[in-house]
Amino acid sequence: MAAAPVPAETSLTEERVDHRFKGLPPDAEGLTVGELTAQHRNLFTGGFTTPVLALDEERLDHNLAQLGTYTARHGLAFAPHGKTSMAPALFRRQLALGAWGITLAVPHQVRVARAFGIERIFLANELVDAAALRALSADLDADPSFRFVCYVDSLAGVALMDEALREAEARRPLDVVVELAAGDGARTGARTEEECARIAEAVARTSTLRLVGVAGYEGEVPGATAGTPAEGHEKVTGWLRRLTALLAEFDASGRFDALDSGAEVVLSAGGSAWFDAVAEVFEELPPLSHPVLKLLRSGAYVSHDEGHYRELTPFNRVPDEGALQPALRLWAQVVSRPSPDQAFLNAGKRDAAHDLHLPQPREIRPADGGPVRAATGVSVTGLSDQHAWVRTEPDAPLAVGDWVALGMSHPCTMFDKWQLIPMTAPDGTVVEYVRTFF
Repeated sequence: MAAAPVPAETSLTEERVDHRFKGLPPDAEGLTVGELTAQHRNLFTGGFTTPVLALDEERLDHNLAQLGTYTARHGLAFAPHGKTSMAPALFRRQLALGAWGITLAVPHQVRVARAFGIERIFLANELVDAAALRALSADLDADPSFRFVCYVDSLAGVALMDEALREAEARRPLDVVVELAAGDGARTGARTEEECARIAEAVARTSTLRLVGVAGYEGEVPGATAGTPAEGHEKVTGWLRRLTALLAEFDASGRFDALDSGAEVVLSAGGSAWFDAVAEVFEELPPLSHPVLKLLRSGAYVSHDEGHYRELTPFNRVPDEGALQPALRLWAQVVSRPSPDQAFLNAGKRDAAHDLHLPQPREIRPADGGPVRAATGVSVTGLSDQHAWVRTEPDAPLAVGDWVALGMSHPCTMFDKWQLIPMTAPDGTVVEYVRTFF
């Protein structure tokens, strides 16, 4: 008889530490993750090598709590976008704080989430891959408690989804929401309300799909960040009101009549830059014939950042609502000091997010054991594959061997570079290791 499969959560603690995981202590080779965790090593004195990415537990928990209370206060359900971290341990923390489910983007991510028992998934994409649809259908049929919702934004998509699900002999219909694009020139989604109506009609003609609402992504509203915050807010709320009006029109025209009495319809939007606008407009929605699941999907708030979202966070516009804290630090080491105004760190594009902004030096831990100091007068001017180019002012001492803490921009392209991330207490003690799956 074959041995029973090891639960995914247990398998993570039993995974062996080896060459796959950057920055971990060489003398931990062969230990399980659980054994290494139990040693409570210190990030700075416990044998970790640079570069090494660390996640601050205190700041992480602060951020998770902030969005949990924010969504509850505004009557929103929450399905944080898991593609930011792809870390099941963080999914569990979010769900424990009341998240409705997890948002994902592609079939592989769904497989990861399901391996770790996630029972509600919102896929913010149209799913037209026949193999993925067959696997999803089998999962839905086998697990009545599994709730899955995805976008549909085209007649071609409806036809491909219907064909694959009919061939799979699906017993449960797949719940879909029509995606309204955030404007001409935006990313995905049907460009007009008339096109959305045609897609809804095509869904109704199938037996394999079930229309349950509308959705979109306000982060792609063209020109929203080009002017003042007030101008951007106006553009975003304008599109969001189109989205809520589309839901109301669908409801008035009977497009949800096939749903069970009392079943929720879905209204979903929400990145990490305009969730205040989402809360404002969703609150304006008049009563419909069905209760409405108002689903926010922000994800980058988990670790926040030192650049993109620090500038755009809604908490800058409405500070009474709360604040987020950057929770990631990439520690790199000075490996070259060729001139008084130049230095090089041993972290580069392979290690740091760089698609929107360069990393920002925040702290320096001197190699000689001196006190930690702010990285005043030190800036990153460029990244090579494995080096950060650093410019220093004359009064900014920086020596070969010093550790430099880099603040990151845009966490969506940070977690994917690190498979096992030490999570630290304020004194640097590692309390957990966060496994990512990209």
